[in-house]
Amino acid sequence: MAPASLAGLFGALGLTALASASVTKRGLDNSSKDHDILDFVDPLIGTSNGGHSFAGATLPFGMAKAVADTLGENQAGFAYDTQYVSGFSHMHDSGTGGSPSLGNFPLFVHPSCPSDDLDQCTWQQSARASAWSSPQARPGYFSISLANGVLAEMTVTNRSALYRFTFGNVTSEKLSPIVLVDLMDLPQSRTNGTASVDPSTGRLTGNGTFSPSFGIGTYDLHFCVDFRGAQVRDTGVWQNNRAGTNQTDLVLTYDGSNSASTLSGGTFTRFNAPTANDTLMARVGVSFISVNQACSNAENEQPEFDFPGTVQTAENAWRDKLSAISVDAEGTSDDLQKVFWSGIYRAMISPQDYTGENPLWQSDEPYYDSYYCIWDSYRGVHQLLTLADPLSESLMIRSLIDIYRHEGYLPDCRMSLCKGYTQGGSNADVLLAEALLKNVSDIDWATAYEAVVKDAEVEPSNWNVEGRGGLESWKTLNFIPTDDYDPYGVGLHTRSISRTVEYAYDDYCIAEMARILGHESDNEKYTQRAKNWQNMFRDDQQSTISGVDTGFTGFLQPRYPNGTWGYQDPIFCSPLLNFDSCYLNANGHETYEGSAWLYSFYVPQDMASLITRLGGRETFVSRLTYLHNSGLLYVGDEQAFLTVHQFHYAGRPGLSTKQAHAYIPSQFNTSVSGIPGNDDGGAMGAFAALSMMGLFPVHGQDVYLINPPFFKEVSILNKATGKTAIVRNTNFDPTYQSIYIQNATRDGHPWTKNWIGHDFFREGGVLELVLGPEESAWGAREEDVPPSMSG
Repeated sequence: MAPASLAGLFGALGLTALASASVTKRGLDNSSKDHDILDFVDPLIGTSNGGHSFAGATLPFGMAKAVADTLGENQAGFAYDTQYVSGFSHMHDSGTGGSPSLGNFPLFVHPSCPSDDLDQCTWQQSARASAWSSPQARPGYFSISLANGVLAEMTVTNRSALYRFTFGNVTSEKLSPIVLVDLMDLPQSRTNGTASVDPSTGRLTGNGTFSPSFGIGTYDLHFCVDFRGAQVRDTGVWQNNRAGTNQTDLVLTYDGSNSASTLSGGTFTRFNAPTANDTLMARVGVSFISVNQACSNAENEQPEFDFPGTVQTAENAWRDKLSAISVDAEGTSDDLQKVFWSGIYRAMISPQDYTGENPLWQSDEPYYDSYYCIWDSYRGVHQLLTLADPLSESLMIRSLIDIYRHEGYLPDCRMSLCKGYTQGGSNADVLLAEALLKNVSDIDWATAYEAVVKDAEVEPSNWNVEGRGGLESWKTLNFIPTDDYDPYGVGLHTRSISRTVEYAYDDYCIAEMARILGHESDNEKYTQRAKNWQNMFRDDQQSTISGVDTGFTGFLQPRYPNGTWGYQDPIFCSPLLNFDSCYLNANGHETYEGSAWLYSFYVPQDMASLITRLGGRETFVSRLTYLHNSGLLYVGDEQAFLTVHQFHYAGRPGLSTKQAHAYIPSQFNTSVSGIPGNDDGGAMGAFAALSMMGLFPVHGQDVYLINPPFFKEVSILNKATGKTAIVRNTNFDPTYQSIYIQNATRDGHPWTKNWIGHDFFREGGVLELVLGPEESAWGAREEDVPPSMSG
């Protein structure tokens, strides 16, 4: 049962209110009152130029997400490069591409109708939309001013949103606000919807059936809106651009002949002028279970319509989450601090805690949703959460395993209770293996192992949304062929190159789980399969750019079922050639969102073998440098992340550091377009934050690549063990000229390896890095580079 107070609510969520965390010139310091750490979080970063970052009010991993919805590119509701707001809705995803997501049941407010005539008000989305100005965003809070004179402010609890509408700038003769609810969502996917209004209280309720934005199936969502601050004048229903007060219910059913936009409609409540401060409040509960539960969620989570109290509690929840990490920021610019803290913040928006809101099955396990998508988040987001919030990471891993129990497969993507599209391999395997390696607590490892083995062995009937396709070819040919013959399941027969390297790495991760859990024969089998990337590597393949040979030989290439080679230009699907030609469609080609140039570096399990095959360390460094400097690489795709730091494997860690500084802050900065491409559920934020922390994780492994932090010192408190790990720069240079490690010590003892394991974070300690202006021999020996499968 939901607690009946804010303190109880957030306590139940594990979000302890605490004294304001503060930033001094030395960084995060909970005892100081100089600055609030939330001052360094800017939710507006990435809200322009296709970043699709969620700018509104949310809790860490919260279900309710309130923001203004704009007309135009509005995947996360609000986008800075738009002009008009069409409503305020209560659930969103963050940083996604493709179709807009959620945005169900938006409210819109008219201060009054012209001539006090309902039919002279505008109702449809495009007609009612009002120009916006002065957006303000802060963790747990969002506000925006509309040209119609309304100031809209919003905050949230976990299952409800609270809006405060102020009419101080309204100049009409008679203030008589109308709040309408629209049975619509951002992608306009609704098939059926119902809305009701209580004439005595003005309460608005209803539900609808919608489609997910990147998956299959449908979901039902319910809402409940209550008001405070003004007396109800009248109520009614509306459809298209007509409204009336003689009805209390509306049913919209898609009949196959009309577009979703022509079926827009809902209910409304009209008020007399607000009784105090020209302010009207609306509280919205949401639920996947029922209207009654939506109402209960709102009533239990915020019974008093306490706007400032709700904001304060939300802020404290964010301070608590961010408090695991602290920095000595002396000399570091405010802008770089904002890039860092805003990146961590965005990585804690999703996945979303829907525990208690899953109508699909009964379970005592947690249920998280909006894994959107693991293909994006498995290379950074979950690694950051394992460091900063291992308890939440445990809940998310448990949720993935419970999804397997009830749906038969681990998801690679999931949103709105629906199966999402698989973009590459079965990458939840990577997350489970890494959780085992890093001792994430309270996991049912027997079921986890069962789930990853099923991914590797049993092809689902629809491998577009779960598991892997082409498993018969994978087991017999030892690669995924172009034009594969696969009568065992249905899925897109594209991405043969990228699926091959991802399947190989997924199998490596399963082999690691088998080794730890004592399944010796499985360890041998999956270790052998992890070598399958080599079967698509063509040693004599050359690459040219505009007819000029790049000078490098050997690239992944497609192969047919009979073993003969196909051809895809190694630069195809790079920024230099047909960049937009490798998406998830029938014409998607053999690599996904990247080129063969890029995917030819994707052998995290055995970089030693890759370096040898590419001609040795010197050639590898030259080739990796060329990838970054030639225009072939777009760092806005997650496959690029590890390539920034792969110089470590060739004994040149200083070049990884140099490359990270080449992208931060040039590509990751504090502007509203301050990330490259979509934020992808916090992936871009996680990459920036981890790179700036100086310990970049190799996903699926117990390996962190050591670089100097962008700060004098970074401290990470492990909230599971209570231990603190500190990375400290000696000779820190805030101009970032001296960025090369000369030598290192761990707890006072020399540390020559250019990587470190998770035991450092689990047990705590001090890693001290002495910096200088030139590369040194530190971390260059064969025995100092990260481990590889082949030794």
